[in-house]
Amino acid sequence: MSTYGPTVADVVGRVLADLGAGHCFGVVGSGNFVMTNALRAGGVPFTAARHEGGAATMADAYSRMSARVGVVSLHQGCGLTNAMTGITEAAKSRTPMVVLTADSPAAALRSNFRIDQDMLAHGVGAVSDRVFSPDTVVADVTRAYRTAVTGRRTVVLNVSIDVAAMSASVEGPIVASFDHPRVRPSAPAVDELVDAITAARRPVFIAGRGARDAGPVIVELAEAAGALVATSAVANGLFTADPFNLGISGGFSSPTTAELISDADLIVGWGCALNQWTMRHGRLIGSDTCVVQVDDEVDAIGAHRPVSLGVVGDCASTAADVLAEIRRRGSGDQARYRTDEVRARIAETSRWQDVPVDDISTGRRIDPRALSIELDAILPADRVVSIDSGNFMGYPSTHLAVPDENGFCFTQAYQSIGLGLYTAIGAGIAQPDRLPVLGTGDGGFLMSISELDTAVRLGLPLVVIVYNDSAYGAEVHHFVEGDHDTVTFPDTDIAAVARGFGAVGVTVRTMADLEAVRGWIDDHGRSGAERPLVIDAKIADDGGSWWLAEAFAGH
Repeated sequence: MSTYGPTVADVVGRVLADLGAGHCFGVVGSGNFVMTNALRAGGVPFTAARHEGGAATMADAYSRMSARVGVVSLHQGCGLTNAMTGITEAAKSRTPMVVLTADSPAAALRSNFRIDQDMLAHGVGAVSDRVFSPDTVVADVTRAYRTAVTGRRTVVLNVSIDVAAMSASVEGPIVASFDHPRVRPSAPAVDELVDAITAARRPVFIAGRGARDAGPVIVELAEAAGALVATSAVANGLFTADPFNLGISGGFSSPTTAELISDADLIVGWGCALNQWTMRHGRLIGSDTCVVQVDDEVDAIGAHRPVSLGVVGDCASTAADVLAEIRRRGSGDQARYRTDEVRARIAETSRWQDVPVDDISTGRRIDPRALSIELDAILPADRVVSIDSGNFMGYPSTHLAVPDENGFCFTQAYQSIGLGLYTAIGAGIAQPDRLPVLGTGDGGFLMSISELDTAVRLGLPLVVIVYNDSAYGAEVHHFVEGDHDTVTFPDTDIAAVARGFGAVGVTVRTMADLEAVRGWIDDHGRSGAERPLVIDAKIADDGGSWWLAEAFAGH
């Protein structure tokens, strides 16, 4: 057996490494320096971000796309507050992630760094935990890690700098295995769901974040039940290979997808909140539609809308049990909604790429839909697409195809603009064999521009599509009356800014300008030293994107 130490800070980092932390992102200061180096010594890769806010969302995206626990390492006080928007997004998304943060000593009431870090974490929905002493450090770190994994929670692990400096020694390595608990549905609930499926003629299954690990069994059940399949935005790509896949349900739905969902007589949400975004404020639910929600947490059932039936159980176990009961009854393998006619409609018109574009390009500004469709054809299919927030966001979300559920990272639970570049870096590190692609607006990109340095430093072959309308476009279109000087800006040469960071910068005003993008793709992987590509796309005014009214309804 080996012994490591000699301080609590050393032990914290090494135990997190032993427990299986996948990657650490952060900004190192005096409070977290030793812990970060202990993580690195334990074999956990570390990415130095330029800002703690970037580091937090990188760790969030890494955790979502890798199925491993990401860590963000922070200095006490200001390091933590700088990261809070990213931590809030992760907490609202139930991302299993550890926020490793130094804290001021309890006795240091007048420290410039002192804030109530526990209260801050609780206030944004994260779990606050703490390393209490040298005697409890292993148990404290293990408890926090277990909470992150088994509870699917973002855990803020506070380590006071006085405690961190205390002598500590522990025999290691620490070996533990944590799995999210599987909640089996009750037999009566399974029977009721089978009854609902058997009675339906046009069933639709909609999978959300909670069903991302249950895709194959849900597809198998959908085939037996004659159901069409769709996803919420965060689970986009889960059913890519299924010919009866409708794509994203909600504000991003194509006209065909929206019509087929609204005509359903049964909607089953699998690990899906069925919230205002996914159901278009209820307009995708018919007046006589039976609505079922499957979730492993009872508090989630009916949280956003009334349901006809709630089934408490994890998605994979529930789908497997329902499939077994359908087969036992001999009521499966009926066409129901899976007809040849519906299959043809889906193949021909359900993708936004298949919807004709009334091109609004001007010669100086390019239609964002036509741009996205062309880039979808140019960029390699094996990609991981990340999306920032803003008026533009529907175009890359709907017009850029993804290979599977690990090809789309959507950090939108908090609806903050400016998280996209961080998301793309974390997702790209989590999926190193795929081309990371970011769809962002000029506002969000310029908010986060410092992390372009991080992407360049990493040699990350990142494609950044900046839908540049020289404005905070959502506000321009939402607030149609009044002075827009507060949300409009002079045109910025973002391509030149990108080149200043060491990236490749391309300005696109017409389709002909995309030849430079094709050239970058041709060179991709050949030079040995990759450089991000930033596409400064000067987009034409769309008058307010089709999903914008949905997004602002009820605000």
